[in-house]
Amino acid sequence: MRVFNNPVGSGSLWFDNLATAEGTPVAYDPQARAFVPMPPFCANRERIGCNWIAPEQGAFCRSCAMTALAPDPSIENVMSDWAETEAAKRWVLDNLGRWHWFRPEDPGTRPVFHMLGEYGDTPAPMGHADGVVTISVAEADPVVRTKRRQALGEPYRTMVGHMRHEIAHMLWWRLSLRNDFLDAFRDMFGDEREDYGAALKRHYGNGPPADWNQRFLTTYASAHPHEDWAETTAHLLHLTDLTDSFAAAELSSPDLPSPGWDPYTETDSERLIYVAAAVAVGINHVNRSMGLADLYPFMLAESTHRKLAFVHDWLRRGAQGL
Repeated sequence: MRVFNNPVGSGSLWFDNLATAEGTPVAYDPQARAFVPMPPFCANRERIGCNWIAPEQGAFCRSCAMTALAPDPSIENVMSDWAETEAAKRWVLDNLGRWHWFRPEDPGTRPVFHMLGEYGDTPAPMGHADGVVTISVAEADPVVRTKRRQALGEPYRTMVGHMRHEIAHMLWWRLSLRNDFLDAFRDMFGDEREDYGAALKRHYGNGPPADWNQRFLTTYASAHPHEDWAETTAHLLHLTDLTDSFAAAELSSPDLPSPGWDPYTETDSERLIYVAAAVAVGINHVNRSMGLADLYPFMLAESTHRKLAFVHDWLRRGAQGL
């Protein structure tokens, strides 16, 4: 993610800012990829802290307009959870916009979001179906999220991660409309027509194959080709954004190809993945100095390099004409 110029004074702004350090209200214009100091602001600005501009006074911004179902406001703590979930959605949509997904120049279908609260201890479903992305906002609560991460034996679980994974399913759905995509996908990931329910039952009953880490990024990716695609796509987004944020913060590394290098304009998939992996290893080392978990706790095998490169190629060109 970029670091942004202050439109009314000195200093920088960060993607989630609602105001400058001096207190001047600002909002993010996702089309210009810049902050502006004047309304119209999103209708959800006061309600959930949305900091994007709207097309007109009283309207929702581009991101909030994609939310067709909001959580029940009577649920305890749901508004703060929803606010954090929408912030994660804005972050991921802006990342994807760097490759023209879901912007005005993209003629294809936009995702529709259903944001669900949870009653009691019953988890709400999360997933994608026919362009609709369903997210449980309860996982914005760090206690809830940590308990579920530990129960599932996952090394990483965040709201940004959830957004990237579920939107990845929607991206597959969009790309599957192309005549040239499905055969290439099946050659790389396998046949997604395999019974999904039976595959998940087998995964949760028997666990991943013994050699999963030589063929997949995560154990869940081994469950079914759809999940392999979603996990790989999420990781391509992780790695690209991690590297973009590193460069935007003006941190240096001999692995960066050049000053001002933009990972989102990189056409060489292998170079992007190599640089991102090198930066991730360095940041993991910094995290350990503070007793924190690795920022990117994953290993990239040769087969996962190929899958990441495949996803990179399709995300860079896939929004056009769909």
